[in-house]
Amino acid sequence: MSKMKKQVKGIICLSAVLAVLGGGFAFLKLTEPAEEESSESSQLSYPDSKEGAGITIVTDSEEEGAPLGTVKSAVIKNAEGEIKVKLLEKANEDEGTSNTYTLEGFDDVNVNTSMVGTLVNNGNGMESSALIAENCTDLAKFGLDKPEVTVEFTYESGNVRKFFIGDQTPSSSDYYVMADGSNTVYTAAMSTLSNYHKAVKDFIENTVLESPSEEETPRIDKLTIEREDLDYDIVLEYDKNSEDSYSGGTSSTHKMTSPVEAFLSGDKSGTIVSGMFGLSSKDIYAVHCKESDIAGAGLNEPFCKVTMKCDNGKSYTLLLSEYFTDDNGEKSCYAMLENSNVIYILSESNSQWLTVMPNDISSRIMIASYVWNVRDLSVKCSDGSSAEFKAELLAKDKEPKDMKAEDFKITKDGEEFDAERYRKFYAFIISANAEELAIDAPAPEGEPMAEVTFTDSYDNKKYTYQFYDDSMMKVLVTVNGEPRYYSSKAFVNTLMGNIKKLDTSEEFVTTW
Repeated sequence: MSKMKKQVKGIICLSAVLAVLGGGFAFLKLTEPAEEESSESSQLSYPDSKEGAGITIVTDSEEEGAPLGTVKSAVIKNAEGEIKVKLLEKANEDEGTSNTYTLEGFDDVNVNTSMVGTLVNNGNGMESSALIAENCTDLAKFGLDKPEVTVEFTYESGNVRKFFIGDQTPSSSDYYVMADGSNTVYTAAMSTLSNYHKAVKDFIENTVLESPSEEETPRIDKLTIEREDLDYDIVLEYDKNSEDSYSGGTSSTHKMTSPVEAFLSGDKSGTIVSGMFGLSSKDIYAVHCKESDIAGAGLNEPFCKVTMKCDNGKSYTLLLSEYFTDDNGEKSCYAMLENSNVIYILSESNSQWLTVMPNDISSRIMIASYVWNVRDLSVKCSDGSSAEFKAELLAKDKEPKDMKAEDFKITKDGEEFDAERYRKFYAFIISANAEELAIDAPAPEGEPMAEVTFTDSYDNKKYTYQFYDDSMMKVLVTVNGEPRYYSSKAFVNTLMGNIKKLDTSEEFVTTW
């Protein structure tokens, strides 16, 4: 019986405790902020609905239905500094043009006027994507107590309108905005307002040197690359012979004249020769650069200097720094045109002059005279094999493009020889390939393994190619006594064998 009483007493006490706790819990619930109040901030910050969308926030006149008005100038202040915009050219309805804007104080720089125009056109007549709060007393929650961006328009009417851009919305698709003189907070599309956060340099064209129109494109007479890591200059010059497709040569309009004279590969040398025109940068380092900017970019003593001389008398010099690794881990370099005031940042792919080597752009062709321009050809080898050819044109009135083997009388060592067989033998000779350029190679000594001499009737010049034993696999090739190339020794050995085949009906060996 006493045990039962104890259990009952325990239950009564527990109930009392729970009652007290329940009262405390009720007290806590009563003192909690109301749910509506706790969610007010998020509701004000970004409502689910788009109520209030399409309201015009900024315009010249505040009268209903009034035209937007023409903005004469604008001032944008943001974390990057201050941007001043001015009207450059008014719209012409007859010509279908719109107002053109530029940066004030940057008449000496190539400004991206289309992009600058967004700083006016995106704000003038800007519409809301939602109405957030009227008569707002807590602008801090929207970043509008100390707005990140302030935009001021001065209209031709004399009216001045100002608006502010605050924080991004939670969805990051809009910004909070507010017109000066009003505490009404709206949102507007990020795509409309993103350019207001940019720096002045972002509105400068990223083209280092504009590409002229096709009609005004000059001929590049000479391109010189001077580089700190090279003991020589790479010089590429216009080849007048390239104007005639039957003069010989390669597909390139230019040839290398330093460090050695050599033909160029058209595919590989094109961007080296003409790549300065239309050269595009990935970013801009400094505008209206000072001496300290130039020194900071390493362009006071540039690693590379590229000079392009054109036939219109104009000359351009591009200064390049050494490579550095940017924030994205990509190779980049600083660049500027000599005597200009903008320093650009180039990507590795657009700064090819920094790393190009002569062998990278030279052609493998060593002998490139057109077959029917060669009127005499002499070949002799160290094994005693030799041949001497003369080519006499029979059809004097024929153009080079129409010439064929039957239009020539060929003699070998004074005796008549089959013209088509002569053509095939010459085709073998010009198949000799340069494996690399002989840069700084000393003049060879002793007798050559082989010698090929001919006169080109197009340029009326005599050429002598001598092949000297250099190593187990290679020969050093000189042209008119000047070391030019390294080639395969197997070619010379094959040449000796093919000379012996001349007076037979055997096919010439064309591989080695």
